[in-house]
Amino acid sequence: QVHLVESGGGSVQAGGSLRLSCTASRVIDYSRYSMAWFRQAPTQEREGVAAFPRFHSTVYADSVKGRFLISRDNAKNTLYLQMNDLKPEDTAMYFCAADPSPLDYRRLLVSHEYDIWGQGTQVTVSS
Repeated sequence: QVHLVESGGGSVQAGGSLRLSCTASRVIDYSRYSMAWFRQAPTQEREGVAAFPRFHSTVYADSVKGRFLISRDNAKNTLYLQMNDLKPEDTAMYFCAADPSPLDYRRLLVSHEYDIWGQGTQVTVSS
C-alpha cells in the first residue's frame, strides 16, 4: 500500500507564499495516478483545491485560481502545490490524495473519489 507524506506547511502573513510537497512512500509512476490537493478547516468539510489528473488538464477550485499552481516531478516522485498571495481564508490542514483510476473530469475535486491520502500539513495565514 502506498502512503503519501505532505510537507511545507507553516505560518505566513497574508500575501505571502508557501510551497507544499507530497511524496509517496515508495516509487510510483505519478503519471498513472490522478492526484490532488484538498484542504479542511476546523468545522468545515474537506474541499478540493487542485487536481493533476491522468488524462486531462489541471483543475482548480475557483477560490484559488490564479494564486495556486499544482505541479509534479515524476523523477522526484513528488507532487507540489505552490501557493501565492495567501489569504486568511486559506488557513486549513492541507492533504495530498491519489487514486490509480482515471477519474471523471467533473469529479476530480471530490474527496471520496480518492483512495490514498496523506496525514496533512497545516497552513496558517494571518492578516
